[in-house]
Amino acid sequence: MLARSLVRALAGLTALVLVAACGVQPGPSAAGPGSSIAGPCSAHPAAEGGCSLTVGLGYIPSVQFAPFYLAQQNGYYAQEGLTVTFQNKIDPDLVTLVGQGSIDIGVADGTSVIPAVSQGIPIKYVATIYGTYPSIVFAKKASGIATAADLKGKKIGIPGRYGSSWIMLQALLGSANLSPDDVTIVEYPDFGQGVAVQQGAVDAATGFANNEPVQLEATGTPAVVLHVDQVVALPGPGLITGTKLLDTNTDAVARFVSATLRAMDEIAGDPAKGLDAAIAAVPELASGRDTQLRILQATIATWAPPGSTSGGGSPTFGAIDRSGWQASVEFMAKLGLVPTPVTVDRLVQDVGIPPAG
Repeated sequence: MLARSLVRALAGLTALVLVAACGVQPGPSAAGPGSSIAGPCSAHPAAEGGCSLTVGLGYIPSVQFAPFYLAQQNGYYAQEGLTVTFQNKIDPDLVTLVGQGSIDIGVADGTSVIPAVSQGIPIKYVATIYGTYPSIVFAKKASGIATAADLKGKKIGIPGRYGSSWIMLQALLGSANLSPDDVTIVEYPDFGQGVAVQQGAVDAATGFANNEPVQLEATGTPAVVLHVDQVVALPGPGLITGTKLLDTNTDAVARFVSATLRAMDEIAGDPAKGLDAAIAAVPELASGRDTQLRILQATIATWAPPGSTSGGGSPTFGAIDRSGWQASVEFMAKLGLVPTPVTVDRLVQDVGIPPAG
């Protein structure tokens, strides 16, 4: 019962971002060339040639998955000897399926990984996608809210007292010596807190840096965004895989990570390439091209940690902040979300990430 409630309580950052941002229904899986030839990677070590990987992305196909679409379409996975098939699943399902080995690699929130591993699910986080934690508090700039301290006495909209947004909000309030008792929490189970901010029903709300503030500013209303990264470096969504696959074929996982990071670097240099790749994979996105480009640009801004750059800077995309993970484990333990002690070495493993600099 504890495992079930924790997984439900930490329900998917990725799923929430995508459901709110895009509204595109799940499409068919996209398999790379040669899928009828390549065998499973667990049965085909790198020395024996190509292998196939099933990769789980978030529930809704989205412009935020542009690196995976671009790497597939430009043949980066194929160049690494990989045949990749995408599936769309919600975050809690991905954690379970990757742990079972039904899916080889998945995109999952780091704050879901910590309690899952604590409960014995055999997964590891192998590369960071969101270096800046995307879960945020936002408000209209005209609200006068500029810091966490300004939230005292305000109405804050949130989907519910669970998940990454609830963890983030508690950390943000705590940084100003506040608690949820110092604000009025208004729950929006239908994820309508963004609209509530627009309509003035609440003063601020939780959301994602590449979604609600973008939507608010698209209406011509300037937004203010409060990030949690300077309070505690909560690990955002990244790539996870099962420990069994890591044990049997680390190289295949490393090659997948390397190809994906290559696409991220390319898109960061030219976002239009990512948008075109996303539209090719999800044609429905073309109807809102300008909005999708703004969402992608906001997404790119979250790929590297605050103040860092990729390519000429440090750290590169994908790097894992182990000290941040340790701080997150300690913080989540205080919230009662880590049922048994877990070390960072059990949670993360650097795979296929090029040296910083």
